[in-house]
Amino acid sequence: MATEYYRVADAETRVVSVVHSLLLVLAAFVVGSLALSVVGSLFRAAGLQVEPIAALPPLPYAALTATQFVGFFLVIGFYVAVNGGREYFSIGVPSLRDLGMVVVGFVGLFAVSTVFTVLLGALDIDTATNQVITQGQQDPVRFLYLVPVTFLFVAPAEELLFRGLVQGLFRRAYGVVPAILLASVLFGAPHYLALLGSDGSVGPKLVIITVLGVVLGTLYELTDNLAVPILVHGLWNSFSFLSQYLAATG
Repeated sequence: MATEYYRVADAETRVVSVVHSLLLVLAAFVVGSLALSVVGSLFRAAGLQVEPIAALPPLPYAALTATQFVGFFLVIGFYVAVNGGREYFSIGVPSLRDLGMVVVGFVGLFAVSTVFTVLLGALDIDTATNQVITQGQQDPVRFLYLVPVTFLFVAPAEELLFRGLVQGLFRRAYGVVPAILLASVLFGAPHYLALLGSDGSVGPKLVIITVLGVVLGTLYELTDNLAVPILVHGLWNSFSFLSQYLAATG
């Protein structure tokens, strides 16, 4: 395999890539949770019932959902300012080729999701459902509010973190292919928290999310433009939300 696809850097670079990646993911979720707690306290002071979160009206619910990813942006910004993390990723206005890859990427995610759905259905395995979907089903209008949230907060924050910084760190140490795989595992693993409480199997769902991460990571490496996986991620989440809304409202 060519060096650009696989390499073994010096020990220091490998240690930095692993330690920084793990700390970045941990810090993003910790700071995100703190931001969520602060805004939740403000909502309670304003007389809104925050617990359970599913009791919130659609607009405050969407605002609270977005708050966690503001925490992601703070961690990403801090790392870029302190460690020069901007050199790890590339982002710009999508070209016509990039937009074509957005279409290819969306179709790819749809194909992967369909294959897993058919396979797990044949095996009679019921996968876990994300809490956001479960909560949205109680008031389907929430799904409409989550569409702009996913484009403005969720997709940019997660792609900057996992495909931008984490994949960039691993690329330096191990090359393109290991970087995509390792970043996708770190992308999939934290979703375990969002699947807790669901009646379905968590393991298969985490595998699906990890594979979707591989598709997004591959898109980034093929285009060298983080805007492409951001757009695909946003479109995919929005497709899921709108599908849930239509299913719930008929």
